[in-house]
Amino acid sequence: MTKSTRERIEAKRRKGRARGIIIGVLIAVPAIAGVAWLANQASGRRSGEFVEIPQVQVVEVMSSAAHVADDTDPGPYNSDPPTSGRMYVSPAVAGFNDVGDVESFGEYPAGSLVHSLEHGHVIFWYNCDVLSQSECEAMKDGIKQVIRAAGTFKVIAFPWPSIEEPLVMTSWGRMLRFDEFDAEIAEQFVRNFRLQAPEPNAP
Repeated sequence: MTKSTRERIEAKRRKGRARGIIIGVLIAVPAIAGVAWLANQASGRRSGEFVEIPQVQVVEVMSSAAHVADDTDPGPYNSDPPTSGRMYVSPAVAGFNDVGDVESFGEYPAGSLVHSLEHGHVIFWYNCDVLSQSECEAMKDGIKQVIRAAGTFKVIAFPWPSIEEPLVMTSWGRMLRFDEFDAEIAEQFVRNFRLQAPEPNAP
């Protein structure tokens, strides 16, 4: 084989390798971009991006959000549980409240809880009366996990036996009813509506 023939063959091989590299890059770049886009979408959901929850109800904000004296009835409210309305001077503290904590709220716990809604809290109103004991404990554990994942920041859970469902979540002017607890939807409700209230910077 002459030198010129070897050079032509080698040149053809180099050209083939270069073409293969270019084709590989053309295939890889869109694939990598697609994976990056999907990762970015998932990261956005985790980091607080709004994702629509079709079942969320918009509840008309009541015309009065006045403060009333402690131990007086702040109602009536236009929904059960309430999403706005008259309130006590002091809001409720973030965290999980069990049945044993109810007494410390007085006769009308909604007075302080609605004030927390005005400050941008999200509230889990739960009713274990419609569940078995094991179902109740599982739901409460799930709610506690969501509260911990939210850093216990402006998230409250409170027993509320007047509702028909095991769980209703509210923020200011928003409500979501659950026939059964769903941690993913609950977490997204927190991301969507926490701080969406008239006084989000208040404690």
